[in-house]
Amino acid sequence: MKSIKRNLTSGVLIALTITLFSFDLPTGWFIAGGDPGSYDMGIDKGSGQDGKNAATIKSTAKKIKGFGTLMQNCKPDNYLGKRVRMSGLVKTKDVSDWAGLWFRIDQKGTNESLGFDNMHDGKTDRSIKGTTDWTRYEIVLDVPLHSSNLAYGALLVGTGQIWFDDMKFEVVDTSVPTTGKDQDDYMPKKEPVNLDFED
Repeated sequence: MKSIKRNLTSGVLIALTITLFSFDLPTGWFIAGGDPGSYDMGIDKGSGQDGKNAATIKSTAKKIKGFGTLMQNCKPDNYLGKRVRMSGLVKTKDVSDWAGLWFRIDQKGTNESLGFDNMHDGKTDRSIKGTTDWTRYEIVLDVPLHSSNLAYGALLVGTGQIWFDDMKFEVVDTSVPTTGKDQDDYMPKKEPVNLDFED
């Protein structure tokens, strides 16, 4: 009888632990990454600024070689041929490797992206490490006319926890520099260039 009671108590504690550390998936978002099973992801109620909700990615394993991301896709129609700034608020706790927002522009029929920045592999390394308070970060990419999909989200590499909130997409002019690599090659030029093929 004691062993049954002990097992039931253990089962309740395990269920309670799972309930306490399990997050609901936000509408429109999905889980992905190189090792998504090592993370708990979803809405952390009341953890945002002013007691509002925020999304979170929290490691559940002691050692992680991959990463987890909470992401979304959308059509690029409203942004074709434009420069776009994606921004969001991010807060981190004990990030062992690095974290960041990420934004990728896809073209149908190819595995090569037309534009990409994850704050680590862009023009400069702006990735977030350690423990930080709420800070707004941004990624700026050009969206070529032949883009077929926009993919974006936040990611955590290694262990720790991140929260992110208040994501925004804005069209900006060309005076705002891009943050990803080689973006200018994908946008239409303002006027014809190299018509004599000497360059």
